[in-house]
Amino acid sequence: MSRPEVAMIDPMGLGREFFEGLMAADRAIVARAAEEPCRDCGGPLHRGDYPRKPRGGLLAVATEGWDRRFSLCCGRDGCRHRATPPSVRFLGRRVYAGAVLILASALALAMISAGAVVRATGVPARTTRRWHRWWRGPFVASAPFVDLSARLVPAPDRRALPASLLERLGGDLASGIAKLLTWLAPLTTASCPDGSRWLRAAM
Repeated sequence: MSRPEVAMIDPMGLGREFFEGLMAADRAIVARAAEEPCRDCGGPLHRGDYPRKPRGGLLAVATEGWDRRFSLCCGRDGCRHRATPPSVRFLGRRVYAGAVLILASALALAMISAGAVVRATGVPARTTRRWHRWWRGPFVASAPFVDLSARLVPAPDRRALPASLLERLGGDLASGIAKLLTWLAPLTTASCPDGSRWLRAAM
């Protein structure tokens, strides 16, 4: 995605309906996960959500109402193993919502000054710089990026991530971000390494 194309991204394209859709997807994922037994002892899994306080910056104020990360806990005494399924709302423990991380990172690629990034996104410039290091470093070594690169021929430009991925995934801005969040979801949990199969049913 070239700089002019990134500059044409309209952050207002992510409306309340988009974020409600992500919430619905996470609800469907945790419901599917709860149907299965604990992978350690075979006991029943019960809801054991924990609090989150995500930031949305100027791009996604609606996400600040996402105060719970859906999770499960084994109900059998002596086990109590936690099983946190993948999420399309959160990217691991990062403070900002996943959609904000993607969109702010893409917008920052097109902006000349750090001040412009902050004015457009509400995200500190040092934060977007840290995200760019992640996109170009740990992310390109991850299984989701390897899988995406194999499907998208030629592979997306690593120097322009995540904008190059959004361009290659196609569709409008909202659908591109939703697709990318789905691909990234396996990175959001370590307690359900095989949880990506629930994503297909939810999205």
